[in-house]
Amino acid sequence: MTTTGPTATDFDSCYAAVASRDRRFDGRFVTGVLTTGIYCRPSCPARTPKPENVRFFASTAAAQDAGLRACRRCRPELAPDRPEVDPRADVAARALRMIEDGAGDEGVPALAARLHVSPRQLQRITTATYGAGPAALITMRRVRLARMLLDQTDLPVTRVAFAAGFGSVRQFNDAFRRTFHASPTDVRRGRPAGPAAVRVALAVRQPFAPEPVLDWMALHDIPGRTGVADGAVRHTTDEQVVSLRPVVAGGTADVAVEVVAAEGHDPDLGRAVALARQVFDLDADIDAIDRALGGDDLLAPLVARRPGLRIPGAADPWEGPVRTVLGQQVSAAAATTMMGRLAALSERPGIPSPSVVRDLPLEPAIGLTRQRAGAVRALAAAVDDGLDLAPGADPDAVRDALLALPGIGPWTASSICLLTLRNPDAWPEGDLALRRAVEDLTGAPVTARELDRLAERWRPWRGYAAMHLWTHYLDDTPTPTNGLEETS
Repeated sequence: MTTTGPTATDFDSCYAAVASRDRRFDGRFVTGVLTTGIYCRPSCPARTPKPENVRFFASTAAAQDAGLRACRRCRPELAPDRPEVDPRADVAARALRMIEDGAGDEGVPALAARLHVSPRQLQRITTATYGAGPAALITMRRVRLARMLLDQTDLPVTRVAFAAGFGSVRQFNDAFRRTFHASPTDVRRGRPAGPAAVRVALAVRQPFAPEPVLDWMALHDIPGRTGVADGAVRHTTDEQVVSLRPVVAGGTADVAVEVVAAEGHDPDLGRAVALARQVFDLDADIDAIDRALGGDDLLAPLVARRPGLRIPGAADPWEGPVRTVLGQQVSAAAATTMMGRLAALSERPGIPSPSVVRDLPLEPAIGLTRQRAGAVRALAAAVDDGLDLAPGADPDAVRDALLALPGIGPWTASSICLLTLRNPDAWPEGDLALRRAVEDLTGAPVTARELDRLAERWRPWRGYAAMHLWTHYLDDTPTPTNGLEETS
């Protein structure tokens, strides 16, 4: 089904999903019941309303703007997030990704500036796609996070307000009451506020295969910053240590992601949740991806083996690209060693900032060749001068900017767009590991040019095709290389 405005246009398909309580549509739209004034998930177990009493909305924010309140039974605000509308660089999808990553906390004008549109244009674009403007989407993100914190932690209500991104307790109370017709204190269900057990579980659109993400993150760790321990991704910042662990959701067979911020800190749960969404690719339209790639003769066995495979996202938009550059034509272990040497030069967790790296003598400091060191310094200078590599940036503009830098060719630029920007159609041209995987599956040699032509049939999900092939390659290769064949 598709949506082109404030309400879902394909009424019959939406109503059929509601009548069958199809969980696959949760998060794709919400059902407004005009007679009761509530909105629900498509899978809500309540009695199916009559068609004449129903209106479908493209987002919870749109239903909220229409004056409806969230159903207390099915909790639509906690459904898996809506998959991205456009698998390419759609402004609405990029805006939503930025909002979910916390960029909305800087205000709508700043968000519009990052997207290179005016605030008025952004209002029109998001309203046309999601049925609500950016301010409403920002508020709904905060309310959803606050509800999770109230339900799943013992944080005092005041701390919940600020942890969710509200500027004041009054603002929090007003927004919360509009959504749930109850105060934050009312929904606590009598639980007393106590020590901060800062732990929340995020619903994930199923199927979900977290093991390849954990394996990838372990293979591509950044010493002292991001790694895998005890089945969880651990990421250290200046303010907190965040743990991201796949868990089985209570009472179901679904796999969720548990987000834990180390106790004793004043947690920034908004950024921790955004980190989970980035690392485990929780915005993926996995039904559409698996259906498309599962219909391909070459990829069908791989999709059947790992339904729900995601793209492992770089935990940091600066360090991820640096690791990609350092990983050119060397093993993953060698790249980790070089990242460790670079991190040792920093006084903070992770590697030094771009403003520092742009002037570092990297050749003797971490043992780089002059060409590779020049590429890292050029990347640092570009980021320091304003190149935006955060999720939500325009992948085509980023790729062009990267290709203009010395020492960065198509493989590196596309890999950064795939793993840092999470562009689902990015394809790492010339990747040796992808060639080896295809040769293993077909039993015949394939050139880089032939593989790139073959990948055209996997648009607009070439990035996920690459992940299936990489995972197949890693299963059979004890010491994999970052298989690059590029001279730039």
